Amino acid sequence: METYEGFCVKCRKKVTIKDAEVVTLKNNRKAAKGVCPHCGTTVYRFLGKA
Repeated sequence: METYEGFCVKCRKKVTIKDAEVVTLKNNRKAAKGVCPHCGTTVYRFLGKA
């Protein structure tokens, strides 16, 4: 299981995404979706094509 780092808008800082899962968006881009370990807000991180 990989760890991803994303930007939490509520905390206004970079956090390690908790319970991250890779999802495919409507435009066929991949993203890591999870929750912020501090406040519980949903955090997304767009992933590269590779």
